[in-house]
Amino acid sequence: MTIEITNKSGELVPADQVRALLTKSLAQLKLNPECEVNLVFVDENEMTELHIKWMDEPGPTDVLSFPMDMPAAAGDAVTLGDIVIAPTVAARQAATAGHSAEHEIFILAAHGLLHILGYDHANKEDEKVMFALQEDLVKNWQASA
Repeated sequence: MTIEITNKSGELVPADQVRALLTKSLAQLKLNPECEVNLVFVDENEMTELHIKWMDEPGPTDVLSFPMDMPAAAGDAVTLGDIVIAPTVAARQAATAGHSAEHEIFILAAHGLLHILGYDHANKEDEKVMFALQEDLVKNWQASA
C-alpha cells in the first residue's frame, strides 16, 4: 500500500499515525492493499487558494478531497486520490469540539478518504452514514493501536 504524506504546512503533524489510520481504514473498507492515497498538509493560504479554485468558496476549509480512480471491481489496485488538510483549521475546530488537534486530524483524514471513495454529506441521510463511518474508522484504528 502506498500512502504518501507530505507536510507543507509548517506545523507539526502526526504523519505516521495518519498513515497507520489510512492503512487500517483501507483494510477495513476491503480495498486492495496496493491502492494509493496521497495526503498533503498545507497552510491556510494554500488551502484558501484550493478552496476558491476547486469549490468556488472563500476562505480556508479543513479538508479537501480530490478523487482519481474508483476501483471498477473489488480488489482493483488504483490511485484513489488526494486528501488535503489544513492543520491550523483543524486545531481551531478541535478546540471548539473539545478534543485534541491530532484527533481532529484523524477525523479529517478518515473524512477525506471517504470522500475520495464517493461518500458525501450533501443531505441528512448521507451525512449520517458518512459521519458514522468516519467515526467507526477512527475508533477501530485507535482500538488496535
